[in-house]
Amino acid sequence: MKSKIRIILKIILVRFFIVSGINTVFGYGLFALLVYLGLNYILASLFATITGILFNFKTIGLIVFRTHNNALIFRFFGVYGITYLFNVTGLTLFKWAGIVPYTGGAILVVPIGCLGFLLNKTFVFKVKENA
Repeated sequence: MKSKIRIILKIILVRFFIVSGINTVFGYGLFALLVYLGLNYILASLFATITGILFNFKTIGLIVFRTHNNALIFRFFGVYGITYLFNVTGLTLFKWAGIVPYTGGAILVVPIGCLGFLLNKTFVFKVKENA
């Protein structure tokens, strides 16, 4: 059983989606904690987003792509900007089609995740083969 898990975890895309799930829990958990502690939801969202991106950079860089290169942070922020624009565009198109944002957002999770993976692999961490 352990050998099968190790084989699966050698697949970079599998590591990416596992780490992305952890990152989501971290970001939302921080947001919820800050709101619970009385911080305005706008400030809580801003702080959780910035902290989440920095946390995601380290976890994706170290666990998924196995790099310690902090100079890549600016490209990483760029990937977040691009995926944000695609997400907002998709949500807008779904809204025009009569699909509520909750459903549209759920539909977009996997495609936006795949886009983020491809952009990170190609432009940020520049992986040419499975790591």
